[in-house]
Amino acid sequence: MTTLRPVSTVEALAAALRERVLSGDIGPGAALPEQELSARYGVARPTVREALAVLVHEGLLRRERNRSAYVPEVTAADLADLMYVRLPLEELMAGALAGRRVPGAEHALDRMGALDAGAPWAAVVAEHMALHEALIAAVGSPRLDRLYGSLAAETRLGLVRLRDAYGDRHELVTEHRELLRVIAEGPQDAAKRAIREHLHWRRT
Repeated sequence: MTTLRPVSTVEALAAALRERVLSGDIGPGAALPEQELSARYGVARPTVREALAVLVHEGLLRRERNRSAYVPEVTAADLADLMYVRLPLEELMAGALAGRRVPGAEHALDRMGALDAGAPWAAVVAEHMALHEALIAAVGSPRLDRLYGSLAAETRLGLVRLRDAYGDRHELVTEHRELLRVIAEGPQDAAKRAIREHLHWRRT
């Protein structure tokens, strides 16, 4: 029997706000005043404060002194720099995994492809992250895991910017399916070349 873990009000609110941020419903620069959120969701302000703290810790929001939490802007320059830093990490991954299948990444891709047309973009972001994180984890390097994990929040926010670049989600699925195929078949040079092409600023 599977036991379901009870979800606290803080966790539920954090999940609702996370989905709105990652789906672009709350855009870059938008403030999230505690009083307004308290009234909208019918929860106490301390609950709102804790939920916002969760998202600040994840890097999806920022909070400065005497200012409401807000969604940080991810510019084209930020995206280019993010890809610049991700590239050597993912090339290490591609070289290590060349010639191997990664079931966890394949399952994430299958889930992405099975999403309803009306599913929020946040759901696409979640499966995209699960796919890339499964590839990184398959290498078996705790330090690579930590380095890649430090970029997770900015990667997710970057994907929000790319929502309009992928009008058809099947294009995103097809792109990742080809990437997994090349990595699985190898050799290393082909796998590394595929990841370099994949990490063009439009393709994350």
